[in-house]
Amino acid sequence: MNTKIYILFFTFLFGTVFLHAQENKTTQLVVKDSVQLTSSKINPLAPAKAAFYSAILPGLGQAYNKKYWKIPIVYGALGTGIYFYSTNNKEYKRFRNAYKQRLAGLDDEFKGQYNDATLINGQKVFQRNRDLSLLITIGLYVLNIVEANVNAHLMQFNVNDNLSFQPVIYPNDINYKQNVGLTLCYKFK
Repeated sequence: MNTKIYILFFTFLFGTVFLHAQENKTTQLVVKDSVQLTSSKINPLAPAKAAFYSAILPGLGQAYNKKYWKIPIVYGALGTGIYFYSTNNKEYKRFRNAYKQRLAGLDDEFKGQYNDATLINGQKVFQRNRDLSLLITIGLYVLNIVEANVNAHLMQFNVNDNLSFQPVIYPNDINYKQNVGLTLCYKFK
């Protein structure tokens, strides 16, 4: 019985040696990278150019940045500010002219409807609203310029898969509960 075990052991031992002596001819498969990284040239003057265009003609900087959907918003905001400025200016002039006519002893359009104190108060209110509308319109014009500049600046940032920040949920090896972690991956080429 012992001889059978020895024979079986030696057969197994030397048999495996002969099996490994064969040549392994495998072809190596090389796969080309299908993702091409395009490095767009950064124009450092693009934000200044977009801001300059928006300063010359509101909305032109947004067109330079190819954000055409923002142009109606720019003109709607500026048009609303101009509308309220002109309306408040017209009402201010009405109340001022009526008060001047009343001081000169002439009939005005508000005869019997408003007293002198109401005409003075109306002038102050509409003058304040007119000035506030002018400030808001100027603020919207400046905001148009700043938005074009910032948008042109942010379009130059490199956002691709080589730089990623992703949350990761993985099981704990000890108790198999879910762990939450963050991974910052940056690939150097």
